[in-house]
Amino acid sequence: MKKVLILGSTGSIGVNTLNVIRNFPDRFSAAALTVNTRIDLLEPQIYEFKPRVVVVKDEKFAADLRRKLTIKCEVLSGIEGLISVAANLDYDILLGAMVGFAGLAPTLEAIKRGKRIALANKETLVVGGEIVTELCKTHNAEIIPVDSEHSAIYQCLVGENTKFVNKIILTASGGPFLHLNNEELKNVTVKDALNHPTWKMGNKITIDSASMMNKGLEVIEAHWLFGLSKEKIEVLIHPQSIIHSMVEFVDGSVKAQMGLPDMKLPIQYALGYPERLESSFPKTPLPKMNTLNLFEPDMEKFECLRLAYEVLETGGTAPCVLNAANEVAVDRFLNGKIKFSYIPFLINKALEKIENHKSPDIETIFECDKLTRELASQL
Repeated sequence: MKKVLILGSTGSIGVNTLNVIRNFPDRFSAAALTVNTRIDLLEPQIYEFKPRVVVVKDEKFAADLRRKLTIKCEVLSGIEGLISVAANLDYDILLGAMVGFAGLAPTLEAIKRGKRIALANKETLVVGGEIVTELCKTHNAEIIPVDSEHSAIYQCLVGENTKFVNKIILTASGGPFLHLNNEELKNVTVKDALNHPTWKMGNKITIDSASMMNKGLEVIEAHWLFGLSKEKIEVLIHPQSIIHSMVEFVDGSVKAQMGLPDMKLPIQYALGYPERLESSFPKTPLPKMNTLNLFEPDMEKFECLRLAYEVLETGGTAPCVLNAANEVAVDRFLNGKIKFSYIPFLINKALEKIENHKSPDIETIFECDKLTRELASQL
């Protein structure tokens, strides 16, 4: 029985993780659950999965939950609670499904304990890639990616020598604005941006998909996961979201991992690896897949993707600035304070104004994140 600590149990990845645990009660259990503020969703999860500990972002919400619960479950709060659980609880796998920079600190604690990291939180590697990968080597911790694209690459590379990899190809749906031009993007609404054609995700990730920042973060993440330069990481638009990603080898052959757009599959793979667990999830109806399109993205229209490639080359704290500015910009767009087309403008300004530090330590990264958020909030 593998015990799973789920960071972000009420989001789409967290809910799907609990679906996998529900399907394999003899193999997995939920050791702890953490949420932001959705106590209404967390409470039934506690009664069903009976975790030893839960963590809520705000102490007020935590106090309310303590009063409500009628079963034994410790309730902690804040970043201190997250770090404490990751550093001290008895568990085997950390499922990192928190959105944003906040997922970095508890993940580092799990790595120091040599745990398996089933990673869905892109920001952990985008912001702290060098530190995270070195810590994994030092403490013999393993990262199994949960993002469908990185899971696909990981699966394609099983049994392969990476020196024979010519490039990896990350596929992107193109989001809801694939067929709009730059002028039309100036007038899109929050409702338009949240209307993703193939995936059901949380608001922040859905907006990132619309701007293609989601794919840009994945490019940076892939660099650290697979040790490849940006020249060996390609992005192709694939609207059907059936081919989750591909690997091209030096002999010209290409391996692809395919499946329906369902996050339970990469989650189950990460939890059960190296086994492939039989499931009742829908299988890919290949005879009905009459068309699978692949084409290059428009880097001028999807400026966030271009910026991600640029900061990967710059290195240092530039990816941290990119991520922090994007988080602020997306939040402001969701709250109706800026237009969608203003997101890359804010990120560009932050990259221009915040000093870049090469080979930063963790304190420098946290300080850079703070400064960037302050600046982006004022622009």
